[in-house]
Amino acid sequence: MTDQQVTTRHEAPPVVRSLDITAKAGLLVLLAIALMFPDLGHMRGKAAGLRAVTYPLLAFSVPALWYVFWRDRASFPWVADLLVTVTCFTDTLGNRMNMYDTIVWFDDWIHFMNTGLLTAGVILLTLHRTATLGATIERALAFGATVAIGWEIAEYYAFISTSSERRGAYTDTLGDLFLGTSGSVVAALVVHRLWQMGRLASAAPQLEPLRA
Repeated sequence: MTDQQVTTRHEAPPVVRSLDITAKAGLLVLLAIALMFPDLGHMRGKAAGLRAVTYPLLAFSVPALWYVFWRDRASFPWVADLLVTVTCFTDTLGNRMNMYDTIVWFDDWIHFMNTGLLTAGVILLTLHRTATLGATIERALAFGATVAIGWEIAEYYAFISTSSERRGAYTDTLGDLFLGTSGSVVAALVVHRLWQMGRLASAAPQLEPLRA
């Protein structure tokens, strides 16, 4: 008797697939507009070139990882892929609609929500649904805090260091780090609770042991 891995194929809800594909297409269109017309995309002085490179890489990272490591073993993780893609799309859309400059709390909301969404996607991709609450929070903090710090460093060197915003950057950075870390913890609590309720069972590659 040996342990083997079962290939489990799950059909994702059509709405999840549609949202994911639409968000990816919308992201590429918005980034193209930001590069060609920085003023129209409200990206002038906001590292449009850096976003144009890193966001597509991030948005297509899950498909690439799945193709290389999981395609022969598990169904495509549409939910996790959507969570990752949405973070890139909402930030780009927020700039396109000038929300960062017209809505006072929008930047805070993005730091909280997007870090949480990214963390939720990573949890679904790297932990089994039987993981304990402690392990889930630990994974969330390890990833979420790292992402929050990395984003602030990139943001500073990309455009804050050369703008008038640098005078208040310290206070803003502390707030963003707190919001990002809080978002990751909330994501861990939500994902773990959904697992306990029997939800998200097919949301990511889950290889179940089989006695043969």
